[in-house]
Amino acid sequence: MTKRIPTRADPCRRRLTALALATYLVTAGVAPAAPAHAQDGNVVLPVREIESRLQEQPFRILDWRGSRKPEDRTQRAALAYEDSLILLAKWANAPTNASVYNNEPRYEVAAYLIQRLFLDEPDYVVPPTVVRSVPLSMMAEQMRDARPTFREAPASVLVTLQYWLWGVTDRDFWDDRRARTDSVYARHIGNFNALTVVIRHSDANRGNYLISEDSTNPRVFAVDNGVSFASADSDRGYEWRELRVQRLPRRTVERLETVTRQQLDDLLGVIAEFEVRDGELIAVPPGPNLSPNRGVRRTAERIQLGLTSREIRAIELRIRDLLRQANGHRIELF
Repeated sequence: MTKRIPTRADPCRRRLTALALATYLVTAGVAPAAPAHAQDGNVVLPVREIESRLQEQPFRILDWRGSRKPEDRTQRAALAYEDSLILLAKWANAPTNASVYNNEPRYEVAAYLIQRLFLDEPDYVVPPTVVRSVPLSMMAEQMRDARPTFREAPASVLVTLQYWLWGVTDRDFWDDRRARTDSVYARHIGNFNALTVVIRHSDANRGNYLISEDSTNPRVFAVDNGVSFASADSDRGYEWRELRVQRLPRRTVERLETVTRQQLDDLLGVIAEFEVRDGELIAVPPGPNLSPNRGVRRTAERIQLGLTSREIRAIELRIRDLLRQANGHRIELF
């Protein structure tokens, strides 16, 4: 029988210390029972709450370990909040100057944001993903060699945080026969493939794509999107950069038909902005694009991340090509 993690209302949970519960969650390998307001067993909190907690709310790091193995670049972190809720997240420190092959925070966040234009939250392919500034002092407690991301802000590290999914596996992710016969799987894998085409996903490394273990709702996810958009090709495969499915959800195609260049510019031109105050990066609401031809824009007082005009134009062209395939009867709509 699957173990059940106590809910916040359970007396036994109140008796657990935050650290004990975090250790239990991380080491037991079981998901908490999904509350009534969860999307499903994979995303057990509302998306807006996850975004707020990852991006804005203060937390403590209770557990820290490699995402897949100890030496991994990304970590699985247990984050404890003031109300005692504990959230697991994939944690990736940004590289120096916030841009290098296979570690592009702006690409990770852009992949999450763009799905809003043509998918509903229960169909999101990319889990909630944000970029956030954390104090260098906090980072140094976990990594003795931690360094600030920008020389303008020596007291801060920029990090990418992504919600850690429950009840997923990389086994049996792609099944061509199932995609033709199972309409629920076909919808999920079709939405996934539409996204990977639009963002030009170029890294099919095992573990980057996951499927729910719930056979009644086999959602599929892309959890590593740093090699996409204008990235160079990966040596681990890029077969999902093109349409592989033979049919797509009609609603997804119809919504893609309504996407405009202005929407893309508004959504992706500036995805995060920080002011430099006393050597720290302080998140502020995105303002006007400081330099549309640069992905990382820097002044002495401000850091801004976003997609470039060329990258956004390429998205627009890929959407048009996908729609030509769908409307040219090369792809079945259902």
